[in-house]
Amino acid sequence: MAKFEHYLYQGGVRMRCGYTTGSCAALAAKAAARRLLLGENSPTEAIITPSGIRVEVDICALSQDGRSAACGVYKDAGDDIDVTDGALICARVSDSSEPGIRIDGGEGVGRVTRKGLEQPVGAAAINRVPRQMIEAEVRQVCRQAGYGGGLSVTVWVPQGRELAEKTFNPHLGIEGGISILGTSGIVEPKSMQALRESIRLEIRQLAANGAKQLLLTPGHYGEDFVASHLELAKIPVVQCANFAGDSLDDAAEFGFEQVLLVGHIGKFVKLAGGIMNTHSRWADCRMELISAHAALHGADRKTIEALMQAATTDACLDLLESCGLRQKVVETLADKAQWHVSRRVGGAYQAGLVFYSQQQGELFVTEQARQIIEHFS
Repeated sequence: MAKFEHYLYQGGVRMRCGYTTGSCAALAAKAAARRLLLGENSPTEAIITPSGIRVEVDICALSQDGRSAACGVYKDAGDDIDVTDGALICARVSDSSEPGIRIDGGEGVGRVTRKGLEQPVGAAAINRVPRQMIEAEVRQVCRQAGYGGGLSVTVWVPQGRELAEKTFNPHLGIEGGISILGTSGIVEPKSMQALRESIRLEIRQLAANGAKQLLLTPGHYGEDFVASHLELAKIPVVQCANFAGDSLDDAAEFGFEQVLLVGHIGKFVKLAGGIMNTHSRWADCRMELISAHAALHGADRKTIEALMQAATTDACLDLLESCGLRQKVVETLADKAQWHVSRRVGGAYQAGLVFYSQQQGELFVTEQARQIIEHFS
């Protein structure tokens, strides 16, 4: 099997890129069109992806008769962790009495069952850019062959139904298989872009189904908070991971009216410094922020030094409790985080913030959060 040789460096480590399911579908469709219209049976096929990077792969010839041809391409995710790595992505190209090029999904390609996704309800989960790629490659072959008739392209994935159970698709309302995805055509190893896009998609889908309130949380604290505030049971919960700022932007774009952010102080204390991506590789100033606020409330040098050396924010809370400053420090940290959140939202909707602790549960509810909770009470 031909190996895709395109690399990036992350943290000084050389990482091999891969290519998307969308690129696989376009490659398979192009090869099938060549077999059908030109009678060519090349063992490899190549395309230029939307990112401008050339991808050439081995082709698996599946079948051919007088009216159709089918080929497959094995997905290569490079050094990325991807459940579809090694999956066979297939395309059948058939002549059609209808003009133009029609693209649909077959076995192992999911179907959209809920509003708010990129494709309409009932359509195959083949996203816009992969559809464009497939059509462009097939049209190129049509021009080479001088063919002006209609064609039907069906994309299928033999293992797609099983693979889909390991993806977000069942949660999003895509049933029966995987999605054919990709905007650049290239998979960047260990990229967080796929996670970011899935969070945005979930928020957009909630809006499309009429939701106006939203609870954002990095993990499961939001669900715990709702369980202890039953009046909020109807508010949808979205796990935003480290993408607090981006998720706030999404909520504004899709017209939400009230958003609660509920999270562990170890994550959300960073919001008090205006840091809206809470991943440690972007910034880790938890102890510095806690120490600064402790100093504002009169903590002595010894306490500040202990805070700076603490291993966790829960350890910091214990230190602050021992000198009677915990509540004051948590309050000003939450207020500052609320200020940055409100500044990010820019008046698009009402946003409130709740701090949690692993050991001590709910720590602080800002006034804006309290108003949202009271609205539902």
